[in-house]
Amino acid sequence: MQVAVRNQSGDTVESIELDDLVFNVPMNRTLVHQAMVIYQSNRRQGTHDTKTRAEVSGGGRKPWIQKHTGRARQGSTRSPHWRHGGVAFGPHPRSHRLALPRRMRRLALRCVLSDKARNGRIVCLDSMDGIDGKTRSMAGLLERLNVSGSALVVTLGADQDVVRAAGNLQKIYTLPVNQLNAENLLSRDTLIMTVDAARWAEDTLASEPHGRRGRKFARSVAGADAEPEEEPVSEAQDGADEDGE
Repeated sequence: MQVAVRNQSGDTVESIELDDLVFNVPMNRTLVHQAMVIYQSNRRQGTHDTKTRAEVSGGGRKPWIQKHTGRARQGSTRSPHWRHGGVAFGPHPRSHRLALPRRMRRLALRCVLSDKARNGRIVCLDSMDGIDGKTRSMAGLLERLNVSGSALVVTLGADQDVVRAAGNLQKIYTLPVNQLNAENLLSRDTLIMTVDAARWAEDTLASEPHGRRGRKFARSVAGADAEPEEEPVSEAQDGADEDGE
């Protein structure tokens, strides 16, 4: 995937080749939707609470006798069908957190990054040295880059000058690249990345080093469709085979 690199004046200075394993992955809408739902669910506080009939104040006395009144029998004025009564099946504090496997989380991020790249929604900058922490510097940079609407500014590490410069701008958000996720990308129109941040994402997301499936993925990426090499047999094992014969 070829992406143009622009300087802080808005001019194109060069073009870089980004790894297709990260920036040119087919879109998996089902997976991205699942990741988005889980990210939004994990942000819920879960502090909602309603009072049951046991928690509502009052209602300790039986409102009328059991029989001979012509009315339905009642044991408390705090039953759910009474005014000022408790809530029968209302919400109570709980955790809404859901787990998303690491491989699915990384694949969802690659899908959204690739979609941004294919639609020309990624702006690569050579550096952010001109951002001095003032809003004027960030507003001028966005104007020179012709970026309108919401944007996500991603840097290699936490840059306090960039954070302060974008703090007073509406719909402009900043994030270090190691905290990037699919929800942040889907919520913003344009992605502004430094070249260093793009290279870090490329190196980190291109491989799946963990587990048996990760090794299989790494072999397929390297083009090693051939059979794996046989492990060398130790000399001691050779001697044991000869003695057995």
